[in-house]
Amino acid sequence: MLTNNKKLAKTSSTPGKTLLINHFIINKEWYLVDLPGYGYAKRSKKEVDKLDQMIRGYILQREQLVNVFVLVDIRLEAQKIDLEFIEWLGVSSIPFAIVFTKADKLTPNKCRQAMEAYKQKLSETWEELPPMFLTSSEKRDGRDDVLDYIDQINRSLKED
Repeated sequence: MLTNNKKLAKTSSTPGKTLLINHFIINKEWYLVDLPGYGYAKRSKKEVDKLDQMIRGYILQREQLVNVFVLVDIRLEAQKIDLEFIEWLGVSSIPFAIVFTKADKLTPNKCRQAMEAYKQKLSETWEELPPMFLTSSEKRDGRDDVLDYIDQINRSLKED
């Protein structure tokens, strides 16, 4: 959705298909990196642990990494695994934003309620909340907001 190219990254209706780290160069200037999901997938404990190690290792060791986007399905209440990952990002001092996906599957009012509930849950342990975006790849909602945020980050890096 972000790149206007449906063929750029393959998606599946079955969660957990991405097993590799995929790098996409954008405008010959910056990279968008697709990491495997850490959430639900029908995998063995050993496979889950291996993917977890790969994801966390990449995030901690990638010096050029400037922001992680945590994709969260807006239809679900705050999941323990998401909250733990978000907490780990905070403890590890990794800048991140939350991207709520599948907004087209709920009414605008239900989306607002779900985001508010997520904010309330995070406020239990977070003093300052991360940036949050509501998106729909189907309707392309939120695309400009996320791209503007990325542009802000990129501009701030050029100033340094």
